[in-house]
Amino acid sequence: MDKSDQSNSLISDRSGSEQSSDSDTTFTEHPLSGKELYTKACSNCHGTDGKGGSVKQLGLQTPPANFTDCNFASREPDGDWIAVAHQGGPTRGFSTEMPAFGEALSVEELQKVMNYVRSFCTNKNWPRGELNLPRALVTEKAYPEDEAVFSSFIDVENEGGVTNEIVYEQRFGVRNQVEIVLPFGYSQMPGGNWSGGHMGDLAIGVKRVFYHNYNSGSIFSLTGEVILPTGDTASGFGSGTTILEPFASFGQLLPAGGFLHAQTGLEYPVLQDKAENEAFWRAALGKSFNPNPWGRTWSPMVEILGSKELESGTEIHWDAVPQIQVTLNKRQHIMLNVGYRIPVDDAGRDSQVMVYILWDWFDGGFFEGW
Repeated sequence: MDKSDQSNSLISDRSGSEQSSDSDTTFTEHPLSGKELYTKACSNCHGTDGKGGSVKQLGLQTPPANFTDCNFASREPDGDWIAVAHQGGPTRGFSTEMPAFGEALSVEELQKVMNYVRSFCTNKNWPRGELNLPRALVTEKAYPEDEAVFSSFIDVENEGGVTNEIVYEQRFGVRNQVEIVLPFGYSQMPGGNWSGGHMGDLAIGVKRVFYHNYNSGSIFSLTGEVILPTGDTASGFGSGTTILEPFASFGQLLPAGGFLHAQTGLEYPVLQDKAENEAFWRAALGKSFNPNPWGRTWSPMVEILGSKELESGTEIHWDAVPQIQVTLNKRQHIMLNVGYRIPVDDAGRDSQVMVYILWDWFDGGFFEGW
C-alpha cells in the first residue's frame, strides 16, 4: 500500500464520485477471476493498466495508486492492501475517498484482486512486503528498508549506564540499503554522579539481498559494516580502532503468523591491541497477531544472542531477550518494541531494559496515519 505523499491510498470506482452503475453491484453472484473483479471494481480509478487515473478527471483530491511502480507496490503485504479495500481508507489512516468494499467484495474476492494487482509490477527482483518481518531489538533483519529507529539500552544492575542509538536506513535500487548508526550514552561514575552525552563509535553499512522467494517465505542478505573510532574511549563508549563487521541475515515466514530471524557475523578490529576479534550469532523467533483483524499488530518474540572472542580459552556469552513489538498508529508505520536482556551464562553481567521507537518513513510522516 503506497503511503507516500504522491500516492497514498487505494482509490476505486466506488469513490464519492458517480463513475458507473457497477459501483452498486455485488460481485458474488458468479465466481469471477481477479482480473474481472478488478475491471469491475477498480479500473475506473486505477485504470485498466494499473497506472491510476487523473485526479482532475476523477474529481478526487488524492491521486490513485500507481500499481506499476514496483518501488511502492512491492513493499506492502497483501493484508494491508486488503484491509484498506475491505474497511476503507481511514482504517489505515488514509483518505475517506477510498471507500469500504466490505459489503460488496468478500476477503476471498479481494485476495483474487490482489493476486491480479501484483501482476502490474513486472520486475520480480523486488522483495515482497510479506518478507519484511517485525524488527527484533538486536538481530538484524534481511529485508532492505527505509526506517529511522531510536533505541535505548538501560543497565539495571551494578553501576548504571544508558546507551542510545539513532539508526537511519535508506533503500536504494531494487535490493540494497545503506545504514548509519550513531550511538551515544550516559554512565554512572563510581561516586554516584552521572556523566552524559558521550558519543560512541559511528557505524556505516551497506546491505544487499541475494535471495528472496515469496512462495517459500525466505529472504537472505549480506551486509558489510565499518565501525569508525569516533567514540569517547575514556568513558567506555569507544573502542579506539576501526572495526570491520561483515554479517549475514536470514528471514523466514512460518505458519500461523510465525517468523524467524537469524544473523551471524564477525568483528575484526584493524588495531588488534585495541579490541579482540569476535564472532556472534543471533536469532529471533516470534509470531504476529491482530486481536482486531483490522487493528494494531502485536509481535511477541524471543531473541537468543551468542558471542565469543576468538582467543583461546575465552567463553561463549549467551543472552535471552524476551520482547514484544506493537504498531502504535492506524497506518502501522510507527512501532514500539520493549524487551529485557538477560545474561544466561554469567550473572555478573548487567541485565538491560531495551526499547525502541521505529518510524518507517517511506510510509508517511511521523504524525500521519494516527
